[in-house]
Amino acid sequence: MNYECLICQVKALEKRMDKYEIAEEKRNTLVSELIQSIAGIDLNTSYSPDISRNIIDELEKHSPISDPYKTEKEESNREMLARYDGFNEMVSQAPDPFNTALRLAIAGNIIDFGPTHQFDVWGTIDRVMSSDFAIDDSEQLRDQIAKAKSILYLGDNCGEVVLDKLFLETIQHPNVVFSVRERPILNDVTQKEAKEVGIAEVAKLVSNGDHAPSTLLHRVSPEFKAMYDSADLIISKGMGNYEGLMDQNDPRLFFLLMIKCPVIGKKIGAQKGDFVIKRSASC
Repeated sequence: MNYECLICQVKALEKRMDKYEIAEEKRNTLVSELIQSIAGIDLNTSYSPDISRNIIDELEKHSPISDPYKTEKEESNREMLARYDGFNEMVSQAPDPFNTALRLAIAGNIIDFGPTHQFDVWGTIDRVMSSDFAIDDSEQLRDQIAKAKSILYLGDNCGEVVLDKLFLETIQHPNVVFSVRERPILNDVTQKEAKEVGIAEVAKLVSNGDHAPSTLLHRVSPEFKAMYDSADLIISKGMGNYEGLMDQNDPRLFFLLMIKCPVIGKKIGAQKGDFVIKRSASC
C-alpha cells in the first residue's frame, strides 16, 4: 500500500464521522486512537480497504446507526432501474452489444461514496461511450467468457450493480456467481440490494463473508475462497476490489474499473478518470 493511501484515509475521517453521526465529545479521542492505530500499519503488507474496514468498524462502535448510506444506496439503485429500459435499448440496438454493455458497466463504477465522494453519472456514461479505454483487454475478456464454464463476478457498489445486471444479461452465461459484501459498508452492495435489483435472476448470489469495501482473500470466508479458487474466470468490478487483488498475478482475473485516484492510476498504468479493462496476468 502506498503512503498516500493513509493520508487519504485520515482526510476522510471527518466526513465519515459526520456520516456516522459521531458525537462531538467523542471525536478528539476517537481520531487520536484511529491515527495511532494507522501509524502502526506495515505499508508493505497492508491494503487500503483493510484500513477502511477497521476505521468504519471503530466508527460503528460509537454510532447510533449501522447503515448510514442506506438512503444513497436506495436512491442510486432506484435511479438506475428507472433508466434500465433505456440502457437495455442502447445495448440491444448497438452494433456490438457486448462492448456497449461492458462500457455501461464500467461507467456505473463512478457511483461511489468513498473518500472522494464526487461523481457525475450521466456525464461519465456519455464519456465512456465515446472514449477509448486506457487499457483495453476487452477482446481477451470476451474470449475468456466464451471459454469459461464458470464465472465469478465480484460486485462493487449500489447503482453500479444495475448495470452489472445488464452486462450479465447480455453475455447470457449459464454459470455466473455474483459476490457481495457480508454486511453494509459505505455504498457497497450487499445481498439485500442485489436481490432488490434482480441480480439473482442472472446469477447465483453469494456473500464473500467479509465487509471490507473490497475482496480481501485473507478475510473472505472459506466457502467463498473455494469458489474463488475454482472459478474459470473472475471479473472484478471497481477500484475497491482492484485494491484488494492488485498483487494477484492470475490470468483468470480481469479488472473493470474507472481510475478515481492518481495512486491507483500509477499502479495500473493509467490516469485519473481513465476507463480500464485489464487482465491481471499483464499487471
